[in-house]
Amino acid sequence: MSRSKTTIENPSLISDFKEITKMRLALSVVFSSLAGYLLGVETVDFKTLTLLAFGGYFMVGASNAFNQIIERDLDALMHRTRNRPIPAGRMSVNTAFAIATIFTVLGIAILYSINKQTAMFGAISIFLYTCVYTPLKTKTPISVFVGAIPGAIPFMLGWVAATNDFGIEPGTLFALQFFWQFPHFWAIGWFLYDDYKRGGFFMLPTGKQDRGTAVQTIMYCIWTILISIVPVFGFTGRLQLSIVGAVIVFILGLGMLYYAIQLFKKMTEQSAKQLMLASVAYITLVQIVYVVDKFIS
Repeated sequence: MSRSKTTIENPSLISDFKEITKMRLALSVVFSSLAGYLLGVETVDFKTLTLLAFGGYFMVGASNAFNQIIERDLDALMHRTRNRPIPAGRMSVNTAFAIATIFTVLGIAILYSINKQTAMFGAISIFLYTCVYTPLKTKTPISVFVGAIPGAIPFMLGWVAATNDFGIEPGTLFALQFFWQFPHFWAIGWFLYDDYKRGGFFMLPTGKQDRGTAVQTIMYCIWTILISIVPVFGFTGRLQLSIVGAVIVFILGLGMLYYAIQLFKKMTEQSAKQLMLASVAYITLVQIVYVVDKFIS
């Protein structure tokens, strides 16, 4: 009897831990920071790479846990989130707070062991996500702008971890991931519009699934594409991109833009979902192309 009980409970504990820290999202953020590190470093130090991976994971996990503590009552109203550990009653606020606090301390301490600037940007990321972005989500669509700042830090953070320096290179990486987040989040806000409405969240720039939102989505896709090819022109310091790399990145951008235009034409939740998936594929592939281009050019 005790064996079957353990079998049932353990996956639940593991899945709740994964849910409270949003493991899949955290791993995608770690991927971004590792890509930034590989772009900035001259000789790969696997110890630093490992520290960055763990520090980045703890940093994002802490932000997500704090977010779910603050939004627990709103999460209970939405179909997408009502089965999360806190609103479902499987995890207490105190347990979640303990996880978030431990993750914050571990994350900042690990990043500090790399260098002070990396820890500083990590701390800024947690603060902005938890104390500014989360409260603003129920008040104004500007929350997406604020949330895009901590969301854009990881790619840049990797470079800072590699070089202990903030300049044009990490600034460009930050700008790329910053502008990319608008079509990404607005696509999510579009196809989850009704669910977000239940929780009182304002995610779309006009507050509605309308042409204005679709046009702004297209504009931010174009900005993202333009920023993505800036390194080919040679004025972003050590962050460089070959002509072949720039062409590939540009084509990937056109792919994302295609789905943004489809959203404008069709105005459907299905087209918004396709844009969201295209945006995830885009940022992942662009980061891979940047890294591969550096090492083979």
